[in-house]
Amino acid sequence: MPIKISQTFDSGAIEVVSANSPKQIDLNLRKDSHADIHQWFHFRLQGARGQACTIRFLNAGQATYPKGFEDYQVAASYDTENWFRVPTTFDGQVMTVNHTPELDSIYYAYFEPYTWERHLRLLGEVAENPIARVHDIGTTVDGRDMNLVVIGNPQAEKKIWVIARQHPGETMAEWFVEGMMDALLDSANPVARKLLARAVFYIVPNMNPDGSVRGNLRTNAAGANLNREWMTPSLERSPEVLCVKNKIIETGVDMFFDIHGDEALPYNFVAGNEMLADFTPERQARQDAFVQQYMAASPDFQNVYGYAASKYNEELLTLASKYIGHTFKCLSLTLEMPFKDNANLPDPHTGWNGARSAALGAAILQPILQSLD
Repeated sequence: MPIKISQTFDSGAIEVVSANSPKQIDLNLRKDSHADIHQWFHFRLQGARGQACTIRFLNAGQATYPKGFEDYQVAASYDTENWFRVPTTFDGQVMTVNHTPELDSIYYAYFEPYTWERHLRLLGEVAENPIARVHDIGTTVDGRDMNLVVIGNPQAEKKIWVIARQHPGETMAEWFVEGMMDALLDSANPVARKLLARAVFYIVPNMNPDGSVRGNLRTNAAGANLNREWMTPSLERSPEVLCVKNKIIETGVDMFFDIHGDEALPYNFVAGNEMLADFTPERQARQDAFVQQYMAASPDFQNVYGYAASKYNEELLTLASKYIGHTFKCLSLTLEMPFKDNANLPDPHTGWNGARSAALGAAILQPILQSLD
């Protein structure tokens, strides 16, 4: 069987330079469909069973976030369900994978993908639960559905909003939401039951369906970075943000969480609102308490490494968590997970992956419950 590289499937993205020999497979990172952003990749290799492959990403040094490839290991899978990491090096210019596939077909990706099919199946499973509803609230640039999951009684005292995958290549975000919703809908989970006695959850598992399917890292089908659209979203450029923002204004919000992934930092952390001009000592205390409670709920979460408040500039209020925190004066956080591994609790076989993201999602219910008080 000759060597073949393909990428015409959900979230597929790669450019083949040459693939005539397993020992020299040369590739380029493909840019987002409508933006000059190079980072995400996902492709299938066939015909290399039992052969030592050398796969080179020639333009990795020109990626949007080249530090994302430092101390990074590529994700691989034979069945698209079970993912593991393979030996990877990066010299600052070229990223090289050395791997011998055990089967005729293998997939490689920047991170464990979360497919549109799995997304739709998740919505279907959630909708079967009597305490949950799945609402259609809008349509993407490409015409896909924007769905909102409501778990609990909309008349509840507290309104908790969780959105994920504004940046579509950050697939760990939807794994996180899946784990969180599984825990919320578990009737034997006492934390979930106590939470839902006082609060309703509004959850958008995928803010950027078009970018997800297209294999984009950061933008939608119009080339918009949705996490820079919250001040003035438009039907033409960012209908995904527009419909969610309108719904938040309609329902109100007492806590807001925007779930992401970070290319460079091998840790789980949150970015808060302490840089806002109107941030009060009381809100700081509440934010600090939430962080401490999350650390107690999950050893995978930490507060030593993260973003400095000085990272944010004049674009501040175009970001979801900053816009919501400023507008509603509530606890509003951006949560980041690694593309690499959690350096505090590394797993060389899987790195940080979907299952670990889901577990961190389930763990967030405890600090949310404590923060209600």
